[in-house]
Amino acid sequence: MKYFEGTPIPTSLLLVMLLFAAASRNALGEPLWFGQVVVAGFTLHPMVLLFAVSGSLMVSRVRIPKL
Repeated sequence: MKYFEGTPIPTSLLLVMLLFAAASRNALGEPLWFGQVVVAGFTLHPMVLLFAVSGSLMVSRVRIPKL
């Protein structure tokens, strides 16, 4: 095959590096980047959506060319 079906697992390393950068700047908890949104009494950090999108792309049928 000349492509990955879904994003390869190592692409999640980008999310780990993003969280590392946030932690190194003391931006965890309430000061987490992109703020927070309260929906129906639940607090949602929009950065969580990056994890949801990344996980969904890993199991998708999107074709990513191999290098």
